[in-house]
Amino acid sequence: MVFSGVATQMVSVAVGWQVFAIHHRAIDLGLIGLAEFVPVPLLALPTGQLADRLSRTRIVAVSTLLEAAVVALLLVVTLGGARQLWQFIVLAGLTGAAAQLGNPAARSLTPEIVPAELLGGAIALRSIAGQAATIGGPAVGGLLFAFSPEAVYALGTALLVVGAIYVSLMTSSGPIERTAGAEPALKTLLGGISFIRSTPVMLGAITLDLFAVLFGGAVALLPLFAKSILHTGPFGLGILRSSVAVGALLAGIQLARRPLRGNAGRTLLTVVGVFGASMVVFGLSRWFLLSAFALAASGFADMYSMNIRQSIAAFATPNILRGRVSSVEGVFIGASNELGAFESGLAASLIGAVPAVVAGGAVTIGLALIWPRVFPDLSHVDRMQDLQPAPAD
Repeated sequence: MVFSGVATQMVSVAVGWQVFAIHHRAIDLGLIGLAEFVPVPLLALPTGQLADRLSRTRIVAVSTLLEAAVVALLLVVTLGGARQLWQFIVLAGLTGAAAQLGNPAARSLTPEIVPAELLGGAIALRSIAGQAATIGGPAVGGLLFAFSPEAVYALGTALLVVGAIYVSLMTSSGPIERTAGAEPALKTLLGGISFIRSTPVMLGAITLDLFAVLFGGAVALLPLFAKSILHTGPFGLGILRSSVAVGALLAGIQLARRPLRGNAGRTLLTVVGVFGASMVVFGLSRWFLLSAFALAASGFADMYSMNIRQSIAAFATPNILRGRVSSVEGVFIGASNELGAFESGLAASLIGAVPAVVAGGAVTIGLALIWPRVFPDLSHVDRMQDLQPAPAD
C-alpha cells in the first residue's frame, strides 16, 4: 500500500498540474475525475464477482501492474509535450478501470485475514499505511515535478511494480469457498446490491459518505486554489494535498491506539459535520497556513468517517459476499471522489471556485443534521463489534 500509494499520489499531483496548464480551466480538472469514475459503475458487478471467486491477492497484483502500465503511458505523453487534454482523459479512464479491477479484492482482504477482535485496529493501521503514502507522495511528487515531470512518472511506474510484487507474496488468500448449490447467475452478480439495500445501517453509512464527499470535497480544485488564490507553485500544491493526509494520519494513529468503543453512529454524524465546516474555512481562506490547517482538519474527520464505514461493512458482511459488497461500496466511493471531482470542477466553472467550495461545505453540514431522520438505525449504532453478519442470502 505504501509503494502503490506514493506512486498514485505523485502522479495525481503531476496530472493535475499538467491538465490545468493546458487551458487553465477548472472544468478540465473535473473531466479527469469524471473519466476516472466512468469505468467504476460499469465494472463494479463483474469485478466484485471476481473478488468472490478468484484469489484476491492475485487480482490486486494484476490490477497494480495495469496501473503501472498506465503511468508508463503518461510518461510517453509527457515526453511528447503533454499539450492534448484528450490524452489525459483517456488515460484517466484506463486508470479508473485498472483500479476498479483490484479495489473490491483489496478492500475484502483485511477482514478475511484479521481476527474479528483486532479488526477495528487493523483497519486503522491499513489507513495509516495509506495516509503515510498520501503525505509523502504529493510532497515528493510536487518537488520532483518542479525539476522533471518525466521523473515523476518514471518513479511512479517503478513503485507500482514493486507494490505488485509485494502483494503477490501474500499467500493467505485463496479462491473463496462457494455456497452449496447453484444460484442463478444474475442473482449471484447482484448479491452485493441486494445485501446493502436490505441492511439500513450499511446503506446509511455509505450514502452519507457519498454525498458528503460529493458536495464537500475540494481536492480536485487544489491546483486552481494553489495557483490562482494562494499563489504558490507545484511544491505548494503538494503540501496542500499532503495536509489532508497529515490530518488523516493523526486520526488513524489515534484510532489504532484507541479504536472506537461506542457511540459509533453519533460519532460518524459529528465528524461529517466537522468535515463540512473545514471545507467552508478552506474555501474562505486566503492564507496558505490556514488553508493547510483546514485541509488537515478535513482529513482528520474523513479518516474517522471512513474507519467507521469500513468497520460497519466488515462486521455486517459475510465473507462470501465481501467482494461484491465491496465492489458496490466502491461505486459509492468512486462517485464521491471522481464524480465529486467533476462536480467541483463544474460548480467552480459556473459560480466560481470559492462559492462552490463554501456552498459544498454548507450542504455537508446540513446532511449531517438531517441524516438521523433519514436513517435512524445508523445514529443508534453503539459498538460496531456487536454488528453481526446478516445471512448471505
